[in-house]
Amino acid sequence: MARSKRSPLLLAGVLATAGVAHFVAPRQFDAIVPRVIPGSPRAWTYASGAVELALAAGLALPRTRRATARAATAFFVGVFPANVQMAVDWRHRPAPLRNAAYARLPLQVPLVLWARSVARDGRSGTSGS
Repeated sequence: MARSKRSPLLLAGVLATAGVAHFVAPRQFDAIVPRVIPGSPRAWTYASGAVELALAAGLALPRTRRATARAATAFFVGVFPANVQMAVDWRHRPAPLRNAAYARLPLQVPLVLWARSVARDGRSGTSGS
């Protein structure tokens, strides 16, 4: 099945948007850093934002797309504990907030599959290279 040639760039856009958000509104990300991770939540927020920006850049470049998509797949799996932490922490919040936290959990799966698909397609989205 042919994937959209824009798929890697769309994924890069998602990652870039998330990465920028980590720097523009870090407090919301600080709150979901699992407490078992040593160090400052703000440092982890900035680090994960920087990783997302680096992944976005790597996906945008055909030469690095396949390796970066593999790294993005691992990243999406690796940040899942933050989503779990958010769901646990927000279980007593009002229903709309609680439901949003719970909805994030299964939404990680399409991101993992999307990145994996981009890795399989490798240099897709290029014009003949």
